Amino acid sequence: MTATRIDGKAFAAKLRERVGEHALEFAKAAGRKPGLAVVLVGDDPASQVYVGSKGKATVAANMESFEHRLPDDTPEADLLALVEQLNEDERVDGILVQLPLPGHLDEQSIIASISPDKDVDGFHVINAGRLSVGQSGFVPCTPLGCMMLLTDRLGDLSGLEAVVLGRSNIVGKPMAQLLLDANATVTIAHSRTREVESVVKRADIVVAAVGRPEMIRKEWLKEGATVIDVGINRLPPEPGKEKGRLVGDVAFGEASEVAGAITPVPGGVGPMTIAVLLRNTLVAAHRNAGLDVPEGL
Repeated sequence: MTATRIDGKAFAAKLRERVGEHALEFAKAAGRKPGLAVVLVGDDPASQVYVGSKGKATVAANMESFEHRLPDDTPEADLLALVEQLNEDERVDGILVQLPLPGHLDEQSIIASISPDKDVDGFHVINAGRLSVGQSGFVPCTPLGCMMLLTDRLGDLSGLEAVVLGRSNIVGKPMAQLLLDANATVTIAHSRTREVESVVKRADIVVAAVGRPEMIRKEWLKEGATVIDVGINRLPPEPGKEKGRLVGDVAFGEASEVAGAITPVPGGVGPMTIAVLLRNTLVAAHRNAGLDVPEGL
């Protein structure tokens, strides 16, 4: 048995195409393009790459991109003032403050200052609360992207047993809530879970988001399970090479011998995150303009 490869890159490309088409229709109806503001504090190389790619993707999806790059020593009061300015800016539908922030800044305070209706990252406590009680809000991009891949692959998730490895506020907890809302039976496993291998072995759906390279082996998996690998880890470089390989939290090669379907790393969940960010921004634009959100998003 060889697992079907779940092509997140291809799925994300189709989603971005749909978003771009709906963004053009929005511009005709609203008299402006949807707008996404991204704030970067400091010069973290990885964050700079992410912000640059988000800006290009935003423009490619027929939206306005507003980038704000601030020095590493920006006072918290200045950052809060910028967020408040963006909250009031009618051209801006979504606000994303790139994490992590420099150590002197309180991430929770900054996230809390973003208007929940412009919180397209879905990190605000109000949006977390909306998700937990089944109200309409913004869901963090990575778990929502995982959910899209799962429903595209499996259809109705009712009654399936799902195990989420990891309990972060960004992935693990919202992922579990989305699965629960889809009528799956959900277990969250974490660093204190006893006999974690046997817990995972029960699962029809495994979502791995622990940040430990190739932790989940084929012996952990139920035959035919659908495996979504959120992890992205760089191994130490092999002799003669500058960079090590990128791998997920699942040992992809051997897991493919047991799983029914699996996402690769890279090319699985990663491309979905920016695509869903654009989708969330488009949804925010429609809500902010008092227009109906297009179906199929």
